Amino acid sequence: MAKNSVNKKAKATKKDLSETKITKKAFLAEGVKFECQGSGKCCTSHGEFGFVFLTLEDRRRFAKHLKLTTGEFTKKYCTNRSGLWHLNEDPKNPDCMFLKNKKCSVYLARPTQCRTWPFWPEVMNPKAWKKEVVSFCPGVNKGATIPFDTIQAQLNEQKKSEQDMLKEAQGLD
Repeated sequence: MAKNSVNKKAKATKKDLSETKITKKAFLAEGVKFECQGSGKCCTSHGEFGFVFLTLEDRRRFAKHLKLTTGEFTKKYCTNRSGLWHLNEDPKNPDCMFLKNKKCSVYLARPTQCRTWPFWPEVMNPKAWKKEVVSFCPGVNKGATIPFDTIQAQLNEQKKSEQDMLKEAQGLD
């Protein structure tokens, strides 16, 4: 992953997400066809969104799943950068540390950022969707159509997670 930025996800997390208002644009009004194909591509840094950011609740869920205390999990698997916690990365391997044989080995405990993919606020416009999602995710245009209301719920969950991270970083939790 490029070290020249904390990546777009961190920058998006630090901006005021309350300004991100999703409307029923043409490409979303009828929903989006999407079904995970299990490729693992979203679990591999592709240069834009490398870090997997974690709220305290995400770290607690991971810890419980791995039968660790939250402190033990955080110490072993996380790094704090500018007040934001993220999973550790191996600079020699772009894959998430929990990706095993193209499958998430902690699927039930995966963090909000992973659960809400590909419905992140910063990619929910036609240009970003095409560049950041369609260009590498084989699940787009597959399976059932995800209705706008479901997409909006995912966006709201992701926004709340990002707001929680900011509060934690500022010591307001």
